[in-house]
Amino acid sequence: MTTLFDHAREKKMRHEQPLAARMRPRTLEEYIGQEHILAPGRLLRRAIQADQMSSLIFYGPPGTGKTTLAAVIANTTKSTFVTLNAVMTGIADLREITTAAQRRLGEYGQRTILFIDEVHRWNKAQQDALLPWVENGTVILIGATTENPYFTVNRALVSRSRIFQLKPLDNNNIRDIIRSAMLDPERGYGQRRLTIDDDALEHLADIANGDARAALNALELAVETTPPDQDGVIHITIAVAEESIQRRAVLYDKEGDCHFDTISAFIKSMRGSDPDAAFYWLAKMVYAGEDPRFIFRRMTIFASEDIGMADPHALPFVIAAAEAFDRVGLPEGHYPLAHAALYCATAPKSNSVMGFFDALKLVGDEREAEVPNHLKDASRDQEGFGHGVGYRYPHAYRDHWVAQQYLPSTLQGKIFYEPGHIGYEQTLAETVRQRRELQLAAVREQDQSLAPPEILTFSPADKAAEKWLARAADTLSADLAAIRETLFASRPFQRHDLILDITADAGVFTWAALRRVPEGGVFALVASEAAGQQLLDQAESLPLLRRPTILVGTPQQLPELLAEHDADIRFDFIVGRNLLSRAADRSAILKLVAGLLRPGGGLAVAENIPRFSQRLGAFLPHPQDAAGQARHERFLAAEEAIYTNAADPIVNWDDNDLVREVTDAGLNECKSSRTVFRRDQTIAPAQLERWFADYPGSFAQRLHLHGLTPEDIQAAKAALASTARQVTWHSTVAFLTAAHD
Repeated sequence: MTTLFDHAREKKMRHEQPLAARMRPRTLEEYIGQEHILAPGRLLRRAIQADQMSSLIFYGPPGTGKTTLAAVIANTTKSTFVTLNAVMTGIADLREITTAAQRRLGEYGQRTILFIDEVHRWNKAQQDALLPWVENGTVILIGATTENPYFTVNRALVSRSRIFQLKPLDNNNIRDIIRSAMLDPERGYGQRRLTIDDDALEHLADIANGDARAALNALELAVETTPPDQDGVIHITIAVAEESIQRRAVLYDKEGDCHFDTISAFIKSMRGSDPDAAFYWLAKMVYAGEDPRFIFRRMTIFASEDIGMADPHALPFVIAAAEAFDRVGLPEGHYPLAHAALYCATAPKSNSVMGFFDALKLVGDEREAEVPNHLKDASRDQEGFGHGVGYRYPHAYRDHWVAQQYLPSTLQGKIFYEPGHIGYEQTLAETVRQRRELQLAAVREQDQSLAPPEILTFSPADKAAEKWLARAADTLSADLAAIRETLFASRPFQRHDLILDITADAGVFTWAALRRVPEGGVFALVASEAAGQQLLDQAESLPLLRRPTILVGTPQQLPELLAEHDADIRFDFIVGRNLLSRAADRSAILKLVAGLLRPGGGLAVAENIPRFSQRLGAFLPHPQDAAGQARHERFLAAEEAIYTNAADPIVNWDDNDLVREVTDAGLNECKSSRTVFRRDQTIAPAQLERWFADYPGSFAQRLHLHGLTPEDIQAAKAALASTARQVTWHSTVAFLTAAHD
């Protein structure tokens, strides 16, 4: 029973509370900031107003209004509102609350909302104890955390909660909060005669750095320590404001998100060779009190991971700077710290050392490969087993190198190290390439003088040679990555978006889509069961609900395939590669796609334009005799006729035609661009066989239709096969984006 003394004590406590606590908003109308989640019509605002709350997690820096928002909900809801602070409570307190919540729900049908401040400070066992009560609806959880809930909160709790991120308040918000506190007669300073200069107000708002609590604390200190003038007015000048809050409130927690986000920004700025950004993030860490030795450790890693062989001096330089720091200490130690950061940011970059981890993964995944006989230790059993026989001592040869087998036989053709093309590594690239080609010659020509017999006897010899011919120098994977990033950059994604990868056989876009919509979904259309199974195998490590939904069929079959799940499914984004260039009826495909997009949804496709593709004739050796010259010219003419045939729907179009067809299908805001991709490669025998195969519609048959004899075609094939030189292959890709009304 509350007595008059209890009431008086509570009133006195409220009066003596800090200004920031007294000014905590009580209603949505009083709440300032966070318009991105609380503006009229937004989901959270509607839920609060309708008192239809589900479990929520508020995530954001200190002073952004997480606890305040919980208080607003408490004042609005008809449910019983219970508050816990994770620092001061545990499982026993939770058990007491859930028991009472069960009773209220059973006897009165009244829900209980449990607000847990700093929920990330509960350990796993404590969070696990809460989970069953959230799952069965006994309590509705509202958690507040300054740490990323995906890392610090039980995954099961996260999956059952809506997460709303609160952002630092802007200066306008802070100024409004300060003015409100000055004018409020009940909780603020409205009963006092108080003025503040514009520059003082701006200083408080700016230095608070988005933290309303810091701004109100500074205002309170300024008011309470400033005597009134002769007229009884408390006048807050810029001098008073500067004394009240002298140091910017830097958002930085040595064990939290800001710590990891800031060091990440520092590393990425150095990786991007931006010394200005590197200095800024370094300064932020130093200002916030980060341990310089931690920064040096990360720069030491960076010197090997991101600079590596492009500048072999980077690693000893950083280590020397770290040693200098330990010798001189602070504050002078800031000089070698900044010096090392500047060196790393401006040094040439190479991550070729990452090839080691490819090798490490291969060792872990593959069956152990045997050491080649000539590389085995000959000191113990040369006579018995012939170990070491055939080994060629490199120092006995010119330039201290000789072509011989070093990889296990089953791994011939495997490439782990790709030299970069800048800095010191630039001088290595050509040497490494030439030596690989000589070793390749040993594989192809079976030259006993260059390689022991063992290299010629392992069963997948042809495949190994094919891999080597294709080489890691082939930048196809980089091209695909560039295409993927270009397409996905065309649209800002929401976490709850629904995406269709309409050409998912290779999975080029599927996994990127899944990463972008963790609370949405991804459908992947594949042409075959085998391709679908491959995607499912790759997705095994993902939670069941995070895996893509696999559809097997053609784009034309999409309506009936989707109907098996929900006929009303509409996508926020549809992405594909070579969807239109391979379609017999592009208009029909585009109309179908338009019907699958929700209003506001987007389409992004990348299409190879055959008309602008690489001509094989460019790689033919130039003949010396007249007959060869005539055959060469006939090939060039026939090939060009193929790609300029106005009657052939495969080649008689470009990106301008696609834009028109996209617009005709009912999509708008259609934009297109072209990019030419170039990659270095050696033409492999398997590629030649595919190009010159004799089947309806093949390249060989098209050459024949345009005047080449079978003899001409075979001569061209033989000429291409005879050249071992590396070629630069180009392809032209059209990027198209469009939106649905």
